[in-house]
Amino acid sequence: MLLNESDISRVIEMAWEDRTPFEAIELQFGLNQDGVIKLMRSQLKLSAFKLWRERTHGQITKHLKLRTDDVTRHQSRRHNKIHR
Repeated sequence: MLLNESDISRVIEMAWEDRTPFEAIELQFGLNQDGVIKLMRSQLKLSAFKLWRERTHGQITKHLKLRTDDVTRHQSRRHNKIHR
């Protein structure tokens, strides 16, 4: 899937958000976790990419399967518009 600049910006924003799981990014943009990592590596400065990877590596809120019930699901406005 080819992403435009707006989509790339939104993927980066969602990837930085603690409560947005990789699965939500895949649903909206067709990028699985490996694809998001590749995109982040190509779009961010090395120091920012390393910081992001440290922040997200193993973080339970970034993976639906690891979430507990007390973590609410985040849905972007775009996601809500698609599924209405």
